[in-house]
Amino acid sequence: MARPLSVQLYSVREELAADRAGTLGRLAEMGYGAVEAYDVTDDPAGLGRIADGLGLVVSGAHVGQVLGPEPGPVLDATAALGCELAIVPAGFPHADFAAPDGLARVADRLNSLADRARRHGLRLGYHNHWWEVEPRLDGRHAIEALADLLDPAVFLEVDTYWAAVGGADVPALLGRLGSRVEALHLKDGPGTKEDPNVAVGGGTMPVPEVLAAAPDAWRVVEFDACAGDLLGELAASRRYVAALEAV
Repeated sequence: MARPLSVQLYSVREELAADRAGTLGRLAEMGYGAVEAYDVTDDPAGLGRIADGLGLVVSGAHVGQVLGPEPGPVLDATAALGCELAIVPAGFPHADFAAPDGLARVADRLNSLADRARRHGLRLGYHNHWWEVEPRLDGRHAIEALADLLDPAVFLEVDTYWAAVGGADVPALLGRLGSRVEALHLKDGPGTKEDPNVAVGGGTMPVPEVLAAAPDAWRVVEFDACAGDLLGELAASRRYVAALEAV
């Protein structure tokens, strides 16, 4: 794999709050080579220094605040991290993905923000949950219809687990979305909306087929919730994905 395996820092939000440097060090010791930020306005320069000192690349950042009245500060903070990818992690009404006029509103907002991000040296992307996948318009998942409306500069970060929960055949979906997919969120579990995640490779997801369907995308491991030993599950996820990529 040309790009290092990344981990979404939301997974370790409690650990970061208690000991940021120590937690990032643990991730580096596990073998992760990159991190994806989620609260970029909280001392981005400090996070960047720690990551750089540990040899961790910042693969991208979730920038939910960009949907607020003034996107400039969060885009400045993202640029300060030295990463290129600024990813909107939802933030639109779920109902917007169930009808063409709602999708048009979402696309218009993302397209306008993409131009703003470009001026900060960033590329804008969108990250799905289940509600962008479950609705179907003309037989296609809503995320596919949205992709048709987006400026070509706007990429997708496909959360593969949430796409499966939304009813998608994820490898097939990735194949149809093609080069629009710049990053994957890799997570695993029982395939339900409510239950916590397990280590990648320990649940219902067809991980080898998912990876094969988007070979050039960033791989970003994430846990929304974990009922067991989170750091142990993160380490197991890294070992599993790294072994698949080595084949």
